[in-house]
This record gives sequence, structure tokens and C-alpha cells, in this order.
Amino acid sequence: MAESPSKSPNKVLRSPVQFLMPSPIITRRTRTHSTSRAASNNPVKTGVIKEFCKHKGHGFIIPDGDSSTTLFVHVSDVEGEYVPCTGDHVTYKECLVPPKKIKIQAVEVIITHLAPGLKHHRWEDPEDD
Repeated sequence: MAESPSKSPNKVLRSPVQFLMPSPIITRRTRTHSTSRAASNNPVKTGVIKEFCKHKGHGFIIPDGDSSTTLFVHVSDVEGEYVPCTGDHVTYKECLVPPKKIKIQAVEVIITHLAPGLKHHRWEDPEDD
């Protein structure tokens, strides 16, 4: 009598071990209401995209007037239809990153000028391999 595939001893279902550590990245979804409100009250600043990876979901901004600093930006904080590219000019607001509130990340990021000479992709475009 043949066994059914689901009861075969060679097919052991294993669940991967998952470590339930909180992510150090603060996204729009995980940001508290008070932190979001405080960031919204901050002034609008300008900068240039240093790098951004759609696949990884984050990138960095160089603030205007301070080329020694880079600000982290998460994909959930980018507004608009285009994926940011190196050299794009953006506006953003600064948000202190909990729990220590020492580091700063960029939120409410809007591309104001697309970098010339680059092909810009929309969010819904398939990723290039």
C-alpha cells in the first residue's frame, strides 16, 4: 500500500527559527504618533540623494550645506511616484530616532528635481535583475 505524499517520512515540515528582535529601523508604520507629530512640526530642509536601493528599501540623503553628514531614509517615508536616484534633489523633515533620540532620519521626503541623465523608475515598475 503506497503512502500519500503528505504522510511521506521524507517530507518533514520544518518551520524556520525566527528571532523576535525589534527592528532598529523606524518606519512610518512603527513610528509613534507623538514622534510623527514632532517630525511634522520640524522645518522643511533640502538635500540630495546620496544613494537609494529600492530592493533594500532604504537610502541616504546628504543635507545641503553639510556634506559630512548623511541621513537615513526609509522607503515608507518617500512621497511621490518615482524611486529616488543618486543626485535627485529632495525636501524632507528631520525625525529623532527613538529610543535614545540621538540619531536623525529623514521623513516626508519629496523629490523636487530629478537628476538629469538618469532613467527614473516608478514604484510599480518591475525591478531590473
